[in-house]
Amino acid sequence: MAKLERRDFLKLVGAGSVGVGAGFMLAQSIKHPLEHLIPYPIPPEEFSPGVATWYNSVCSMCPAGCGISVRTREGRPKIIQGNPSHPVSQGRLCGLGQSGVHVLYNPDRLTTPLLRTGDRGAGAFVPTTWDEGLAKIAERLRTLRENDRGNRICFLSEGVRGHLAMVFERFMEQLGSQRLWHFDFAHPRTLYEANQRLFGEQHLPYYDLKNARYLLSFGADFLGHWLSPVHHSLGLAHSRQGRPGVRGKFVQIEPRMSLSGAAADEWIAARPGTEGLLALGLAHRIVSAGHYRGPDRDGWADKLSRYPAERVARETGVDADTIARLADSFAQTQPSLAIGGGAAGNHTNGVDILIAVNVLNYLAGNLGGAGGLVFNPPPAVDSPRRHASYRTMLDLAAEARAGQIEVLIVNKTNPVFALPAAAEFKEALARIPLIVSLSSFMDETTALADLVLPSHTYLESWGDDFPEPGVGFPVGAISQPVVSPLYDTRATGDIILGLSQRVGLGTALPWANMEECLKQGWREIHQRGSQNGDAESFETFWTSVLQAGVWGQDAHRAAPAVNIEPRVIDGIDVEAPRFSAASEEYSFILHPYLSTGLHDGRGANLPWMQELPDPLTSVVYGSWVELNPVTAQQLGVSEGDVVDVQSAHGRISAPVYIYPAIRPDVVAMPIGQGHDEYGRYAQRRGVNPIQILAPEMEPSTGALAWSATRVKLVPTGRRVKLVKTDGASRQLGRNIVRTIKAVSS
Repeated sequence: MAKLERRDFLKLVGAGSVGVGAGFMLAQSIKHPLEHLIPYPIPPEEFSPGVATWYNSVCSMCPAGCGISVRTREGRPKIIQGNPSHPVSQGRLCGLGQSGVHVLYNPDRLTTPLLRTGDRGAGAFVPTTWDEGLAKIAERLRTLRENDRGNRICFLSEGVRGHLAMVFERFMEQLGSQRLWHFDFAHPRTLYEANQRLFGEQHLPYYDLKNARYLLSFGADFLGHWLSPVHHSLGLAHSRQGRPGVRGKFVQIEPRMSLSGAAADEWIAARPGTEGLLALGLAHRIVSAGHYRGPDRDGWADKLSRYPAERVARETGVDADTIARLADSFAQTQPSLAIGGGAAGNHTNGVDILIAVNVLNYLAGNLGGAGGLVFNPPPAVDSPRRHASYRTMLDLAAEARAGQIEVLIVNKTNPVFALPAAAEFKEALARIPLIVSLSSFMDETTALADLVLPSHTYLESWGDDFPEPGVGFPVGAISQPVVSPLYDTRATGDIILGLSQRVGLGTALPWANMEECLKQGWREIHQRGSQNGDAESFETFWTSVLQAGVWGQDAHRAAPAVNIEPRVIDGIDVEAPRFSAASEEYSFILHPYLSTGLHDGRGANLPWMQELPDPLTSVVYGSWVELNPVTAQQLGVSEGDVVDVQSAHGRISAPVYIYPAIRPDVVAMPIGQGHDEYGRYAQRRGVNPIQILAPEMEPSTGALAWSATRVKLVPTGRRVKLVKTDGASRQLGRNIVRTIKAVSS
């Protein structure tokens, strides 16, 4: 693809806008000599040899919903990159998104339906046909439905949006079951709850980093994995370098330096779980110093009087002068923006923390305007989705053990890997008579299935997506096949629609396939936005959306008048965080974090992601434990020494990596490795820190508090050599060691 020059990119994005409107739908920002940008109706096998063809579609490698452009030759995808016309990705794409071709061509893909013949977990499967496989599950579903036992059917899916989520919902409703759950380990459940409580919003807002002049982040690694890292990285770049004479400042607060922390102007290592206390300390300063003059000032002053700088400094480890400086800068530098998430939201007081962070946006007047927190309109297709919390998964396991679940359908989610061993979820699955997996790979959960009906990859499937969080205005995109199916697999939506026809649910799910379903749904979108809804007009609309790879409306939501009620103000508080086990025996707080490349483990079967160096340690192929130099000296260990990491719920072993940018009372480990299944690139590589997490929860949401586990370290006497690329803390003229020396003192 021709290179996109920086000045052309800035013209495309718009230097001062929060987003782009309907005009981007047919934007032509890149020209491809002898190449074609076409919608799907021309089959790949009819392409001219030697001529590249580009398809616009949607990335499904993480929940961000980036628009992608896929380059094919002779009907086979070769390169995936960001779609310049899509307001989320804007022509950029992360490494995980680019590795989508490794999902398509992976040698460990499941290529045909499989039927278990031996004991569960023994790996004994034989090929079967689609007719036999669908008939087997359809008969069981029909019997349960006809006998009013439909609620003994459970559907557990990865997080999906758009019309596929609607198909799932209707399918389960017609079966008579309420047990439809979307499960993602890193779903920001506490963030949703915090926004709902403080602002009454059902959907996440748009965080306009692009136009912010002062960004304060509490634990949100927005450059690594938080919500939409590609979009956020573009926003930060513009905030710093996209406005002549204006350079935004960025402060990161977290116990272990993340990728975002390494890019910050200032990194502050607060005690884990005290981020909300620090936010309210800043709020106290904003009100007491006269920076806030709203009509409810007296109510805030009274509430925040409990959080003077001296108390906050004592409990957070951040000195009073720094608290005052941060608060003054945040209030006086407009527009400013405070965000919170990641480890900060995954404590037992995670909702309290994130509410406290949003209080800063309210007091600074950062709601609804450019550079602040922008409330999103509802998506064009707002299918109800129930995200399973840790408590939900525990309840599901209990119901399975009690014999209340007779059929479990699992769609591309891997709870056996992504839940702590303390949940005993794997053991509970043994009590379910029929488990059906729709996965494309033999992961840890699929290995326990009785029947495997493998799905197409997203590059072979029809679908659509409406990003969450949005970009401040309605936007969506159609995911179209960019290649003919390689194997005897089927699209997930087509599997469910086929089952519905066999069970007799046709009136509620009348479509023969997902393409028909999408066309009807997008016809409704077209009719809502146009006075002319005839077939010719819709076909033009449909084709143009496929070609552009994105649809949007220039309909920014008016900034609501947010007045927080006195009772809500009175209820704002930050409970002290709870940690598992006693600190006397378990001296360190475990800080597990999502891997930039492997994410929550979904990328571990991709060789590119295994070979992609961790951006801060440069380690590849494996797991490690990050220790502050002071901690390592006290334990008498150095880089490569293997230690046992023990919690009250399990033990794993990994080599030490000396990491100056971490608090001495914290040890950190990346999530993503440690698979027992999932193919040749993932199996028996590293360890999975999720397995030893304590079953602590955030009480109001039931979310797993995966920042709340205490551990102890026991040197084993063994030593290995970490596999990593060359790197130094002083590369590119930056002296990271000097920046963080106070943490090691």
